[in-house]
Amino acid sequence: MPLVVQLFFWYAVITDLLPAPAEALNPLPGVFLSNRGFGFPTLVALAPIELNYPVLSGFNFSGGGLLSPEFAALFLGLALYTAAFIGEIVRAGILAVDHGQFEAAYSLGHSQRQVMRCIVLPQALRIIVPPLTSQFLNCTKNSSLAVAIGYPDLVSIANTTINQTGQAIEGIAIIMLVYLTISLAISGFMNWYNRRIVLRGNKR
Repeated sequence: MPLVVQLFFWYAVITDLLPAPAEALNPLPGVFLSNRGFGFPTLVALAPIELNYPVLSGFNFSGGGLLSPEFAALFLGLALYTAAFIGEIVRAGILAVDHGQFEAAYSLGHSQRQVMRCIVLPQALRIIVPPLTSQFLNCTKNSSLAVAIGYPDLVSIANTTINQTGQAIEGIAIIMLVYLTISLAISGFMNWYNRRIVLRGNKR
């Protein structure tokens, strides 16, 4: 299913199906779900621990943290859409490890957790990391679809600035520079990590 369709779906669920703030759902203490967004407590002090809880004030909540319906829909859509691909990548990487590795580890008395952590995952990561890098980059670029549901992200703000100033080239250049910087940072880190986990054979 296209990501933009999922964003519209989650936005409709939040704004149309959830109740008004006065009748907000309260699944956990201090957590409220309404068509105005998701309210949750925030940390105020560490010693002693103090929390700032959202409180109904007028037509919305005040205090604590509040995720707007647009951001909540964007978060749910991006997280679920990207998680599906990452789940398949991880599954394929684990299945690519020869089954004899499992049998040999179990025959030596290792537990299932030890086998997965010490034997399977170190080998599977060599297969998982390259396509995982692509998914992280896709997630970054897909965030630009936030403009479709009215979330004021970088693209939306840049478009508003371009419309008001007429500086289209500068606005688009800023968008390109920001996404390029984030993409290069993700690629650089993942390539560095990939080099660290690669198995090095004996040189002859």
